[in-house]
Amino acid sequence: MALPRPFACALTVMLLAVAPAVAETPVEAARTLLRAWHEDPVRLDRARALLETAAIADPAPATLIELSRTWFLVGGFRARSDGEKLLAYERGTASAKRAVAAAPRDEQAHLWFAINTGRWLETKGVLRAAAMLSTIREESETVLRLNPSSVDGLILAGALAAGIPGFLGGDRAKAEMHLKRAVEIDPHHTGARLQLAQLYSMARRWPEARRELTRVLDEPTPTDLPYWAMSDARRARALLVEIGERGAPAGASGAMQSP
Repeated sequence: MALPRPFACALTVMLLAVAPAVAETPVEAARTLLRAWHEDPVRLDRARALLETAAIADPAPATLIELSRTWFLVGGFRARSDGEKLLAYERGTASAKRAVAAAPRDEQAHLWFAINTGRWLETKGVLRAAAMLSTIREESETVLRLNPSSVDGLILAGALAAGIPGFLGGDRAKAEMHLKRAVEIDPHHTGARLQLAQLYSMARRWPEARRELTRVLDEPTPTDLPYWAMSDARRARALLVEIGERGAPAGASGAMQSP
């Protein structure tokens, strides 16, 4: 016999209330922590520990990639010395390298391998080491070959093209093209706008640099809210001070920083 509609609805609600929730995977749990890590940076440590344990039990590419990204954030925001930063970036590189071996066509694996390697070189003070720079450039090219619309891949390619000398493959026109394309695809990506502002600053294109920096600061819905709050907004504010109202002060470098 069919239950009256009100009783059937009430029974459905009761069953849903007592049904066991589907457990999050370690990667999902880590991503939940990372969505608002700026509110409590200790969440980075918790996400890292969670992913490290998961990677031991099952080194799936998705787990290794998320672990590589988390090590990058740990190096930037939890490390207390250059030694700790280098260790974090080394581990981030190692995790991404394992992901590349397991899933060679996963653009994110190549992206985080390149980003962690680049930040390790930057911290070490050997960003222009030809052999390792060549590796980073190859990985950057692989990301865009696998996904020409990868915003993070375009930012990486733009930062590389802007930040290295011409004889090593630097090309500011190409850098601007990549970064403008990144902003076109994702107008809310403040990291892309910040890189574009740094490029304009290097070229002494002050009005354009100020325009992009102002947009970084005024962005109401940044794509990566934690990174905007902890890095992009602070860097944009500092660069605006350097540039000043009538152009950059004497001695302002405007040097590019990697993503």
